[in-house]
Amino acid sequence: MDVLEISKKILHEGPICDHCMGRQFAKLSTGLSNRERGQAVKLALALEGDRIYKGEKDDALLKELAQCSALARKTLKIEGEDEQCWVCLDQFKKLDFWASEAAKALEGLEYSTFLVGTKVSGLLSENEEILWAEAGTAYAEQLKTELNREVGKRIAEKVNKEVDFENPDIVITLDLATNKLELQIRSVYIYGRYLKKVRGIPQTRWPCRKCKGRGCEQCGFTGKQYPESVDELIKGPVIEAFGAVDTAFHGSGREDIDALMLGSGRPFVVEAKSPVKRSADLEALTTKINENAAGKVEVKDLRFVEKGMIETLKSSKADKTYKLKVTFKEPVSEEKLKSCLESLSGTEIAQQTPKRVVHRRADLIRKRYVHSITLDELTDDGYAYITVNCEGGLYVKELISGDEGRTNPSLTGLLGVSAVVEDLDVVNVEI
Repeated sequence: MDVLEISKKILHEGPICDHCMGRQFAKLSTGLSNRERGQAVKLALALEGDRIYKGEKDDALLKELAQCSALARKTLKIEGEDEQCWVCLDQFKKLDFWASEAAKALEGLEYSTFLVGTKVSGLLSENEEILWAEAGTAYAEQLKTELNREVGKRIAEKVNKEVDFENPDIVITLDLATNKLELQIRSVYIYGRYLKKVRGIPQTRWPCRKCKGRGCEQCGFTGKQYPESVDELIKGPVIEAFGAVDTAFHGSGREDIDALMLGSGRPFVVEAKSPVKRSADLEALTTKINENAAGKVEVKDLRFVEKGMIETLKSSKADKTYKLKVTFKEPVSEEKLKSCLESLSGTEIAQQTPKRVVHRRADLIRKRYVHSITLDELTDDGYAYITVNCEGGLYVKELISGDEGRTNPSLTGLLGVSAVVEDLDVVNVEI
């Protein structure tokens, strides 16, 4: 079936605008807009209709065309305007409206690139499916594809920003059913390292165990198990710096609540959600966060990164170095302690999920390596200070205690004396 025959079938369904007619041939004759294609098709139909009318006295084609073509109405000497397009319901008359609405919504936001998307109503989807059933889809493109392009061009002219199909700062979604638009602002991602200098603070927000965050007497109606976290101590200055609605915190693993994070610090990414601004002085932000954290948490080495850094943090294997303060149920000799520690160095450890976390993790046996474990000091009052360098994911407290036989080998098992970690500090996380 040739272009003219397809066009006649399309026209037979009802009045159709230039955009929708031309869109059925979008993959033909590059360099034209769909509107220009539609105008060309209608011109060809008008010529064909006039030929048939003059030669055969049959005005059927011209009458069908007259509903949406001034050329046909002129030949038939009919007054009037184009009727509403049955396919798009005259959506293309609203291109400037959408562009103006988008420009208003974008005012005050810092961004370099954008992209337009469209939610079509059920009726418009159905209309397009009916048209394709009649005309075929060999050369056509979707209604929303053309709307995205045409509105996008007009927005770009108004705001002097570029369209980015891969990673736009803002996605503008046109909702044709509600006649409203929505903005999806891409988060800003900041990488850094944090030190936790006090015990009793979790890494991230921790909902109250009893009320699950709703608020109850036990949590003082805060909804939180702990009053503050590393996440929350960083959150405020980040929200202020970027005009964000919230933040999300992504760490490279986490230390126990009662552990310090010292040394080079733990890598993290903080995500500023729906930011008004996309740039900030990160040195000033570092200072503000550290002042806000009041000696509890310190951040350093802040820099902007892409979203992919989160996956890198989560998927990368990180070796950890810990400083432990260990106590014993009975006195142990320095010689025996050193000998047992040497036995643990360079050893694969089999750990069944510790009792203290089995309520929230699968009860499995995991194998992790101890790269080295050394005695720093054995004090006169029986405390041992030990440095452990190990593979990420090793439960260090259980490496010492044995967790009632769930970790093998362990310091307790080798000594034959119960050993417990009293204090634990993370001093290095190496990705």
